[in-house]
Amino acid sequence: MPDLLSISALSDKICGRDRVVARLHQLPRPLVFTNGVFDVLHRGHVMYLAQARALGASLLVALNTDASARRLGKGPDRPLNNEADRAFVMAALMSTSLITWFDEDTPLELIAQVKPDILVKGGDYDMRRLAETRVVESYGGRALALPFVDGYSTTALVSKIRQRS
Repeated sequence: MPDLLSISALSDKICGRDRVVARLHQLPRPLVFTNGVFDVLHRGHVMYLAQARALGASLLVALNTDASARRLGKGPDRPLNNEADRAFVMAALMSTSLITWFDEDTPLELIAQVKPDILVKGGDYDMRRLAETRVVESYGGRALALPFVDGYSTTALVSKIRQRS
């Protein structure tokens, strides 16, 4: 039988957008913020999230809702895992402190609302070109890109699985 306390602890890390600000007051600073679909969690994701967490005392992960993820153009059947399942898996990671969602194309509004100390994105982003960077820097925060772990991609993994079918 599963340990109900552990399941409760995982669920407690998942927070609706309407309660995020109140929940953040319970977390130690500096607060690191990152976002993404995190559809099929792989080693690259886990390493990225661990590196992000190491930059601060808490890590807030904002997941694209299913609708937001579909608008990214990764394919009509993506995400493979629904937003509730992706949040639960993300909550199981030691590196994550709080998980929420955003339904917009970018988390700009959420970032302006929570005011993280550090914004982290993957290495494929030019941080100077992001509106999110300007918002974070406007109140004294930092924005940086972490390098990708070569050889890991959800899109490549899904393609590999489909080829074997």
